Amino acid sequence: MPSLFLTTDRLVLRDFKISDWQRIHRYASDPEVVKFMDWGPNTVDETKDFVRMAITFQRDNPRRHFDLAVVTKPEDCLIGGCGIYVTSPHNREAFIGYCLSRDSWGQGYATETAKRLLSFGFTQLKLHRIFATCDPLNLASARVLEKCGMQFEGRLRENKLIGKRWRDSLLYAILEHEWNP
Repeated sequence: MPSLFLTTDRLVLRDFKISDWQRIHRYASDPEVVKFMDWGPNTVDETKDFVRMAITFQRDNPRRHFDLAVVTKPEDCLIGGCGIYVTSPHNREAFIGYCLSRDSWGQGYATETAKRLLSFGFTQLKLHRIFATCDPLNLASARVLEKCGMQFEGRLRENKLIGKRWRDSLLYAILEHEWNP
């Protein structure tokens, strides 16, 4: 199965490679970067396990999990990770997520990444609905989802167990007929 390679004006979203693990670990082990995630900060072994798992999913047929590196062009610098995950093939539904290194925040990369994931989901995966969740305190991520045309659908109360504490999530979604390429 060929490697996935999606482009935007400034970015390449591509399948992870084993050699990416050190660059991934730089952001995945940063407590500030993973503050709103339900994982991390990662140990070296956790990062290596993630990369191995992402590569294993690349071989699935049909493929339902697309974990991708976010790479700047032309510098070819890995600045984060993103993904689109088909949750229901029958209902043509998936969710997206993204995580970027701290030094790449505030430059529009998250919005560019999310928009490209939506485009891939609707045009190539032929999805009907794509959703995303974020921590209610993660205002920057909520803004990214809104900029992509996703609509706020509600608050999921205590749906994530982070460590020993329950956390709410904000739910955003977009339907194929609402998506504006």
